[in-house]
Amino acid sequence: MKKKLSPYLILAEAVCFSLGGVIVKSIPWGAMSINGARSLIAGLVIFLYMKLRGHPVVFNRSVFLGGAMMCATSALYVYANKLTTAASAIILQYTAPVFIILFMAVFFHKKPDRWDIAAIPVIACGVICFFLDSLMGGGGSMAGNLLALASGATYAVVFMMKVLPGSDSLSSVFTGCILGAIIGIPFTVQETAFAPSVLGAVFTLSVFQFACAYICMAEGLEHTPPLTASLISTIEPILNPILAALVIGETLGITALAGAVIVVVGILAYNILKARFPADKGEDL
Repeated sequence: MKKKLSPYLILAEAVCFSLGGVIVKSIPWGAMSINGARSLIAGLVIFLYMKLRGHPVVFNRSVFLGGAMMCATSALYVYANKLTTAASAIILQYTAPVFIILFMAVFFHKKPDRWDIAAIPVIACGVICFFLDSLMGGGGSMAGNLLALASGATYAVVFMMKVLPGSDSLSSVFTGCILGAIIGIPFTVQETAFAPSVLGAVFTLSVFQFACAYICMAEGLEHTPPLTASLISTIEPILNPILAALVIGETLGITALAGAVIVVVGILAYNILKARFPADKGEDL
């Protein structure tokens, strides 16, 4: 039964994550304040989940590095959402696989295979479209796009933690929440807007968009093939801007829209081709 439910858990994870853009924009707080509150509440939920599952909280150098990168990813994403469009923020973060290819080549001397080499210029073209849109006065700011792209780089490091000894994904997420809370809560307590609607949005962002998303991911990936999980997760960068358009009327410029299509289709094709036509063993990452 658990195996049959796994793909639906990945779907739930993607839907939860896709709520981030529209909810962040609905909270009238600074980015650091939002991230501090989200980290504190999500950290408590993830800690309770780990206790219920009997999953120990591991703390070592690898876990701390993963936690630090998770904390950075979370903060950069919230900042990016405040400065650029929700679509730009999530799709530029979605470039994480390209950074994984580059980081593995530079730091672990893993030679890119033919699909890796083909993917980099394609995704780069999509990213360039977002920055051209900013230069032409589109909806996304240059600073916001840069922060979103940086979040893609830090998110790539989070995914690379499995290659380090002693790594533990849930412990890294929990550690990231603790770090985010320590840094952000001093900003949160200085906010003045605490209406029920604001607190409700913060609660939804913390529990469902963040904590439940990572819990569903952890459970779903146990029995879902990587390709299936990748395909289902593509719903996130598609649904995120749709929700932003429907709820707050946010739209992308033509150039940014073209970039979004290039990035999403490029990553999707990369995952499919790499799974169906694997490179030689010596080239594979």
